[in-house]
Amino acid sequence: MKFDTACIHGYRHKEPTGGLSVPIYMASTYRHPIDPQEYDSYVYSRIQNPTRETAEKTVAALEGGVECYGFSTGMAAIATVMELFDPGDHIIATEDLYGGAIRLFRTILERRGLSFDFVDTGDIVAVKAAIRPNTKGIYLETPTNPMMDITDIKAVKAAVYPDILIIVDNTFLTPYFLNPLELGADIVIHSGTKYLGGHSDTTSGFAVVGDIGLNEKLRQLHVSIGACLSPFDSFLVLRGIKTLAIRMDKAQENAMTLATWLQNHPRITRVLYPGLPSHKGYEIMKRQAYGFGAMISFETDTVQTAHNILKHTKLIAYAESLGCVNSLITIPAMCTHEDLPEEERLARGITDRLLRFSVGIENAKDLIEDLQQAMG
Repeated sequence: MKFDTACIHGYRHKEPTGGLSVPIYMASTYRHPIDPQEYDSYVYSRIQNPTRETAEKTVAALEGGVECYGFSTGMAAIATVMELFDPGDHIIATEDLYGGAIRLFRTILERRGLSFDFVDTGDIVAVKAAIRPNTKGIYLETPTNPMMDITDIKAVKAAVYPDILIIVDNTFLTPYFLNPLELGADIVIHSGTKYLGGHSDTTSGFAVVGDIGLNEKLRQLHVSIGACLSPFDSFLVLRGIKTLAIRMDKAQENAMTLATWLQNHPRITRVLYPGLPSHKGYEIMKRQAYGFGAMISFETDTVQTAHNILKHTKLIAYAESLGCVNSLITIPAMCTHEDLPEEERLARGITDRLLRFSVGIENAKDLIEDLQQAMG
């Protein structure tokens, strides 16, 4: 079954009415089988719920995983996965990482006894140099948020010890454009709030595992911590996934058009989009991914130009999220990465002139005209 067909028909819950959409099962508690020796997976909704199960199995199938667990948010998924590690364990993380993940690692997990080194995971020499005897995990984003750096997942897998878990946040590319498990990752994380849901009307997170042994460990954490995806949000994600392939195709087509236009605009000094041949990760992307995605970061000539774009665009919304049908733009230095010390932000290239652009599925000409009028 092809991917776009699987988005619509991949996993079918056994719905007794024959409904084509899985119902929103709002029951929190389920009647046990009459025979005490029998077991039914539906006991209590924190443990399992038919609507959530359908969403989980759908995402697992799209990622080629053994199992998937649905969470209330992407951050809940990350936090639960990180409970696989013990105090004293060392984690290597991509240097250019979503600000919320950095905040979790530094303000909560380091207090719990984990240690982190943030390195350029696109540099395999740097990855090898960061490995310690107690290194237990590598946490990757590719492309990174917001600098769009690329990591060769196969190369990382080949460079580390077999017992080091490789965790990949695949929110930007989705399983339509990238399948990290096929490249050697052990766990794939999604903020389903973004492209999987696709309509800015739900928050969700998913963690997909590729190993049966690891699956049981994560299942226990999922049930015990209990930050589970609600039935209604599961329904919304399932609805969004049905159009994932066509949305990603259109958004990527727009992104390529916008990136090319921005690259030639006199008020734009730098464009970071892995679909441009000039991007340093372009060849890796062609080798390991099926597409380039629809996220662009670009730097303006002045802070005033950046602020003009944020203030005066009419179609493109100034908003922190990404991955929905409409285009969004934000300034990481003031929003997603505001918690980073200024010196660290600047060292990573996150200046006050850098904007992150989530390209939607509108007409590309309208988006260009909107940016042009905003810059004046």
